[in-house]
Amino acid sequence: MAKHRSHSVEFKRQVVQEFLAGETLHGLAKRHDVSRNLIRIWVQKYEQGAFDEDAQAADLIQEYEARIAALERLVGKQALELEFLKGALKNVPRPKNGTTSVITGPAASPSRKDAG
Repeated sequence: MAKHRSHSVEFKRQVVQEFLAGETLHGLAKRHDVSRNLIRIWVQKYEQGAFDEDAQAADLIQEYEARIAALERLVGKQALELEFLKGALKNVPRPKNGTTSVITGPAASPSRKDAG
């Protein structure tokens, strides 16, 4: 039983263009190790413009994959920054008196100048 293979749009287009340039089905099928019937199907799809749609879809997928990869790199970078900042916070000395808040900061201590 023959194994199922997937061919790229570029490969299919190349085979079709070789056929349209005058190569025989038999010669193409033998050289590229594909069936003559499959080449006929590719020629029919090529003439209907299906490979143009497939190429656009493949380009769109490639664009999405590149965007996903860029976002994954950004997430990884941010995760490293968070880990670094968490480690840095552990090493910061805490004030011994008073409470601190992320919003208000440490409590203000009255200075001698304000007292008089």
